[in-house]
Amino acid sequence: MAMILKESAITSKKSPMEVLRPTLIRIGERIYRKNFIQEQSCQNEEEEDFYTGPGDCADEPCDAFTVEETERGFQCKLEAPSPLYKYIIGKKGETKKRLEMETRTSISIPKPGMEGEIVITGQQRSGVISAQTRIDVLLESFRKKQPFTHFLSFALNQLEIQEKFLKFKEEVLEKCSKDRGVSSSLFQNPAKLHLTLGTLVLLNEQEIQKACEILQRCKEDFIDKIIGGKPLPVEMTGIEYMNDDPAMMDVLYAKVCMKDGSDKLQVIADTLMEHFVSSGLMIKEWDRVKLHATVMNTLFRKDPNCEERNYINIGKSPFKERESFDGRNIMKLFENFYFGELQLNSVHLSERFSTDSSGYYATSGQLTFS
Repeated sequence: MAMILKESAITSKKSPMEVLRPTLIRIGERIYRKNFIQEQSCQNEEEEDFYTGPGDCADEPCDAFTVEETERGFQCKLEAPSPLYKYIIGKKGETKKRLEMETRTSISIPKPGMEGEIVITGQQRSGVISAQTRIDVLLESFRKKQPFTHFLSFALNQLEIQEKFLKFKEEVLEKCSKDRGVSSSLFQNPAKLHLTLGTLVLLNEQEIQKACEILQRCKEDFIDKIIGGKPLPVEMTGIEYMNDDPAMMDVLYAKVCMKDGSDKLQVIADTLMEHFVSSGLMIKEWDRVKLHATVMNTLFRKDPNCEERNYINIGKSPFKERESFDGRNIMKLFENFYFGELQLNSVHLSERFSTDSSGYYATSGQLTFS
């Protein structure tokens, strides 16, 4: 059942197509339609809300939330990470005041930086439900706009792979350094070679713990059944590029596949992604995980510690403001370059912009196969 949303527009006007086909936001089993209107808004503060009518829960099923009856009326509680509180409060508290006025409720939010529960109280049950629904929509919408903090990864930084990668880098620079845009700054740090299975926005310790628990459950739910408690023997061989024009490359990656030609690695990657998407901690970007190990990336030119967002930036061009490189000779000379073979024995919940003692990303948790 679709509910109507509205978004306060700050500067740009929406196209007719966006008005006719507004964005849908899914929260659990509910779907909300976000309509756009032009109105005054505080600078640098985007507010999103939906309309149901004053003190009315409209066509929202009244059993959708757990609402307690108290001596003073009705109350419900919801958990949200503290970095998202500001979107409920709004600039100078305007969003919170408007929510309270339109739903005839009182909304209590923990102090900034303190984790806790948001408590909604009101005289009417429908008003409490309406307020919680609006807050859920705000939280879901702004969570999607947060930069990712963690990612699921397979480490590909075994010594043999690092040595072959450094040989690849040396030969590319020796034979192709005169090609437009090709330089040593484009290459991945060999200690951080990895496969990305998906990115996550984890905003507090509770969400990190939840992700770790999901990861461990995946071992029991399906991974042991697929591989029988043994490592995955894989090969890292051949290179490919992301975009369509080899003369305008932004990302060059090595292909990773099972040595026996099976699809076990792909099945594990896809099923892991599905489990985390269903938990709400991961956004589904593709139907299948693209198994790739980035070896050259124009993002590294400006920031050698940068990690790509699983080769796509939602809502924006992933290659905006990049200086591409001409990779035609690289593909011609190194298309079948062999980086080596290795045993994949663990999935890491890796922390973005971090480094551990081995040079790989710091790990918040991991799943070990054997």
